[in-house]
Amino acid sequence: MCGIAGIISSDIDLRNEKNALINISKSLRRRGPDAGGRLILKDAALIHRRLAVIDPENGAQPMRFGNYIIVYNGELYNTDEVRRELTGEGYGFDTACDTEVVLKAYDKWREKSPERLNGIFAYGIYNTCTKELFLCRDRIGVKPLYFAKIKGTLAFASRLESLLYVKGIEPICDREGLNEIFMLGPAKTIGKTAFQQIEELPPASYMLYKEGKSVTKKYWSLEAKEFFETEAQAREHTRELVKDAIQRQLVSDVPLCTFLSGGLDSSIISKVASDSFCAQGRTLSTYSVDYRDNEKYFKKSLFQPNSDSDYIDIISDYIGSKHTNIILENQAVADALIDAAYARTCPGFTDVDSSLLLFCREVKKDFTVCLSGECADEIFGGYPWYHRKEILFEDTFPWSRTTDVRRGILKDGFLPEGEEYARSAYLSTLKSVSSLDTDTALEKRMREMFVLNLNWFMQTLLIRKDVMSMEASLEVRVPFCDWRIVDYAYNMPWSIKSLGNREKGILRKAFENELPYDIVWRKKSPYPKTFSPEYFKAVCKMAEAALNDKSSPINEMLNEKAIRALMNNPDSLSEPWYGQLMRAPQVLAYIVQLWAWSKKYKVEFEY
Repeated sequence: MCGIAGIISSDIDLRNEKNALINISKSLRRRGPDAGGRLILKDAALIHRRLAVIDPENGAQPMRFGNYIIVYNGELYNTDEVRRELTGEGYGFDTACDTEVVLKAYDKWREKSPERLNGIFAYGIYNTCTKELFLCRDRIGVKPLYFAKIKGTLAFASRLESLLYVKGIEPICDREGLNEIFMLGPAKTIGKTAFQQIEELPPASYMLYKEGKSVTKKYWSLEAKEFFETEAQAREHTRELVKDAIQRQLVSDVPLCTFLSGGLDSSIISKVASDSFCAQGRTLSTYSVDYRDNEKYFKKSLFQPNSDSDYIDIISDYIGSKHTNIILENQAVADALIDAAYARTCPGFTDVDSSLLLFCREVKKDFTVCLSGECADEIFGGYPWYHRKEILFEDTFPWSRTTDVRRGILKDGFLPEGEEYARSAYLSTLKSVSSLDTDTALEKRMREMFVLNLNWFMQTLLIRKDVMSMEASLEVRVPFCDWRIVDYAYNMPWSIKSLGNREKGILRKAFENELPYDIVWRKKSPYPKTFSPEYFKAVCKMAEAALNDKSSPINEMLNEKAIRALMNNPDSLSEPWYGQLMRAPQVLAYIVQLWAWSKKYKVEFEY
């Protein structure tokens, strides 16, 4: 994995913007600590930071072929197939890296080339002859790509912060940005950011930019199709797709491990990986995370019925992995909230972010690549809101069903259009859902839920995983995001997907003979969070500092009395802020991140 950036301009002499380009490269260093490359032309600058995973000796970027120059961030999982096809077309290859394959695929197929790629990626290709830039992002949106267009200039980067070093781009957050932060956050609308001038290239999209004009097109989208397989065929097909995705993502020239929570998804990945390692005479290393003294304070809930620690030993012993359980200190998790906000360049998923950042830093001490189980819940119906009819058919985001908690921390009258903004985002998503005339009301709603989860909840988790892992210079791959699995699962009838009336029923049945019974049939448990009062105490202290900073513009927005009441009585929160993980401590942490972000980047709020 890598960090990429570029500036295409008719107005700026890029050879005189050395300080800006140096700062952009520095901002990407953690994404690519192994090497840096830069190419500066009169009208274009391309920047690359490399985390070497495949063919470390070669593959330096920016890479050139004919008139084309590429900066690429990602991993291609069908490199061999595409290379063979290109070789048959007369292309030769000088490296074993996928960057060269992507570049020559573009030379051969132009805008159609992304349709041939299976992987996680974001890249830019500049044509030195026509002065045209091609930007592209993977189908699911695992790898980020941001851009800004100003005064005849287009700038793009893997990180939001990188773009703030570009001349003419200011850290302005307007009403739309504030609605994203307060009414939708930590989720966000695809294509938008908290900054007025900076946009996101949507997943499964490419952009062509030339002489100040751009066009963006989607090259893939979910399409409703008839499903003709039997239950038994679907079970085997699911098993084959998942195993193939995992095995493809085990390719690495540097040390590789897996995250193992004791849940179904990470256990499947670790089992397949362990089998592959054993066949090579190697032992798989697995990692889990927990918090100091968490067993003392764990509380069962609808979303978290049991502790992961009860199951990790079962699966680790079963697959014979070398397992490490990393224990995080609660004060450190609170302290890392600031680093996590800086890594995102916006307030985010609070301690769900900061704990992952600390966890990845520990794993990085011994490994460079890791496989993780994100996104099976979204595509195979793993969350309670798929199964509880009173939530399923409620006409709103199931993980953020009202804006009451959000509205409660804001001053009266602030962002009066907030509810309408959130409602519009929800309805706009539903309009994009592809369905069949033969779909029942339940099947149609399940398609809607699939797209809602794919475009919102899953995107939140993918941004979190990419940003926090890459901030630790650790590449994390997510096999369940293989677009073939997503496409297949979209058209699977709910009666098959939820076999046995269980969340992820088809996935459980597909692997029931390869994993211990207790692992296959345990209730879903989310990413572990701290239950320690020490963490809440630490966050309250940080929130106190934010509220007492009268120079901060966020105090013009917040209801201080309501926030202090929450600090004094955290159980008063009527429902989570977001999903199952953001309750009173996380609401306060969100305010801390908002405060820290606005100070560091000197954010100008326009409302």
